Amino acid sequence: MFDFLGNVLKNVVSKPATRMYPAEKRQPMKNTRGALGEIDINTCIFCGLCARRCPSNAISVSKTDRSWELNRLKCVICNVCVEVCPVKCLHMDEAHLAGLFTREKVRRIGPAKPAPAKKAE
Repeated sequence: MFDFLGNVLKNVVSKPATRMYPAEKRQPMKNTRGALGEIDINTCIFCGLCARRCPSNAISVSKTDRSWELNRLKCVICNVCVEVCPVKCLHMDEAHLAGLFTREKVRRIGPAKPAPAKKAE
């Protein structure tokens, strides 16, 4: 009984063991993957390697529409897409993005393809 009372009194006068989360946020730990950040759509060549190598099929790339789409709910943050990208247009952010677990898909549309040059006759 006295051991229990000692623990109760110690916990009443000591600092809380947990963080007061939204008011006090923890800094990301070193080497944390975080979340898939923004894609540099202007350098993307829409090769589709990231979509083919994604283990959870969270990425879809359309070369004809020049669009790139990420379903954040399917993404397992494995970093494979960043590693296989030949032009390195993808990167991971250290901190998780606000609204990471929304049902919305992130869609980026690249610049339009330049019109083919007409040959002079």
